[in-house]
Amino acid sequence: MAKKYKLKYEQIIEQPIEKVFDFFSRAENLERITPHWLKFKIITPIPIKMQVGTLIDYKLKIKGFPVKWRTAITNWDPPYEFNDEQLKGPYRSWVHRHHFVKLSENETKVIDTIEYSVWGGSFINWLLVSRDVQSIFKFRKVALDALLNPYPPMTSPLPWK
Repeated sequence: MAKKYKLKYEQIIEQPIEKVFDFFSRAENLERITPHWLKFKIITPIPIKMQVGTLIDYKLKIKGFPVKWRTAITNWDPPYEFNDEQLKGPYRSWVHRHHFVKLSENETKVIDTIEYSVWGGSFINWLLVSRDVQSIFKFRKVALDALLNPYPPMTSPLPWK
């Protein structure tokens, strides 16, 4: 049995849960929160009606190599959560749970939990995968702050200092 790796990322978005969920429920926004170095593109025609069973096809580049990826929506519970699961792609397995918690009328906690396994085991995960996945979600956090938070936190020093 392949070893599974689990990652969890949380951030607060200063928007109502319905608005945050709506943003995530539009598949085309995934391109906006994915690093440019992945050359990520949704192949499935937009707009995509999200529900259990929805299939989404993508193409991207990993370390310069073209990859096709297909995911299925396996859980859909607006505005609280949904899961996407890889059916075909670069991972041995990949399940991404998007969970949304209403903290107040204008504050939502976004929790991403990813459980995955890779071909080649621990060494390949350490050498090629783990750092890239972490970089993708660090980028995603900054992008979500810029797109959804009215006053995103400063993530780098001011350019004039």
